Amino acid sequence: MGHEVQQTTSLKRQLIDLLEPLDGFSVQPSRVACGSALFYRGKEFAHFHHEHEIDLRLTAKVIKSLGLTRPARSERQPGRSTSSAWIALRIDTGDDVRHVAELVRRAVAESDAAGRR
Repeated sequence: MGHEVQQTTSLKRQLIDLLEPLDGFSVQPSRVACGSALFYRGKEFAHFHHEHEIDLRLTAKVIKSLGLTRPARSERQPGRSTSSAWIALRIDTGDDVRHVAELVRRAVAESDAAGRR
């Protein structure tokens, strides 16, 4: 009897798949980091450090209000200011993917609201 190989989609790909329906969303080479990045209406708002870590641009206020902290295992940006608009987030599980997707949707909504002011 043969062994079946189960194909799994990477967590990075799952995140991109969740975000692709957003009007104005695209994946392009990063302008500020190596590798791929996420863009909204032509502006980079996130880039991948590697398959399991994404650097997401929110605002310092949102980062603080949500109690987000830099992952202990992150090798990137060890001296980043607490007032930075960027936060590195781990993507280790499907729940992490959904959490990051929700943060992205929030950031997009805030960006749209700021553009209407």
